[in-house]
Amino acid sequence: MKKNYFKLIIAAFIVSSVSFSVQSCGTDEETINSIIPTGIAQDPNNFKGEVTNGEVVTLDATKVYTMNGSVKVKNGGKLVIPAGTRIIATAGADSYILVEQGGQIFANGTAGSPVLFTSSTPDAGNWGGLIICGKAPINTGASGMSEIGNAAYGGTDVADNSGVLNYVKIEYAGAAFGTGKKFNGLSLFGVGNATRVESVALLNTADDGIEIYGGTAAVSNIVSIGNTNNALSFKDGWVGTATNIFTKRKSDGTGNNGIKGINNATNPDASPRSNPTIKNATIIGGNDTGETNAVRLSSGAQATVENIVISNWKTGFNLESDATVTYFNGQSKIKDILFNANVTTKASATSTAGTAVTILANTYTEKTDATGAGNKENIPTWAIGWSGL
Repeated sequence: MKKNYFKLIIAAFIVSSVSFSVQSCGTDEETINSIIPTGIAQDPNNFKGEVTNGEVVTLDATKVYTMNGSVKVKNGGKLVIPAGTRIIATAGADSYILVEQGGQIFANGTAGSPVLFTSSTPDAGNWGGLIICGKAPINTGASGMSEIGNAAYGGTDVADNSGVLNYVKIEYAGAAFGTGKKFNGLSLFGVGNATRVESVALLNTADDGIEIYGGTAAVSNIVSIGNTNNALSFKDGWVGTATNIFTKRKSDGTGNNGIKGINNATNPDASPRSNPTIKNATIIGGNDTGETNAVRLSSGAQATVENIVISNWKTGFNLESDATVTYFNGQSKIKDILFNANVTTKASATSTAGTAVTILANTYTEKTDATGAGNKENIPTWAIGWSGL
């Protein structure tokens, strides 16, 4: 393999002329094994800057990286974060990682050595978060621009590949960056289904744990706990899958929905319509001081929902708007649900005009031995250790 050169702006100097060889990606697909070389970024005490077209920046897992500003992976750039790497943000809303269209991130941890993104102070909202912009379809236009970094997202490539997040822990994110605007722990804008998002923990975020804006991303083995807004939310035409999702409200009961989904805020019939498949989820609430729904679907959102355990929520499924209610009511799209404890209303429905709608038979089916993300309310075995549980 021939030499390559990269630059990363760290302490206002350029690192160059680094030779590299192929790095193994553990359990990752062979398709990326041949494109990730190794290189060592110097002086991790001031980690920020850009990874530009043709550059591959590989961090050193033996060092702790202090993120004093934003890191942007531009079109054609690759940021490689090996197992065990720790990145500590110190600059509030100015500390975040943005992967732009055509850029890629390979954060490839293991169960024993996850990749950690955290804050210098252990409080929600002390830094931004991780944002990935892809080229998969959205329903708010041919393309959109992210609020953070003004980066384009959306397109026509359902199989777009923005890289890998595998055994990654993101905590204390969600800093405010404008009036009423906050980062999520992980934001996926128009991300394609060739991107691997697996075994990711979102802990103590000051907004949503994970939010998905359209695209076709498939996410699995997701832990979302202690966030002040929704554990998982989606909008703008997401047609991917979510499998093995373990969510729990903050210990003081604050927060909003477990899962919140809409199709399009202004056009409930916009295409492609949000219609993910959500399987194997455990959604645990608490003393409800915010919204009180384990699952809230509205504004034309559709979904196939199966094998869900719900505990300690006033409402299990809240269906809102004519388009959403018509899709679900009496249609058996919600299957094998265990309302395990303290669920006052299993399902409710409201028309676009705000009128209560009677829930028809077969809108949902119950299953007393449903396991959700694994073993009812207990911590699933796949989450123990690496996620902080």
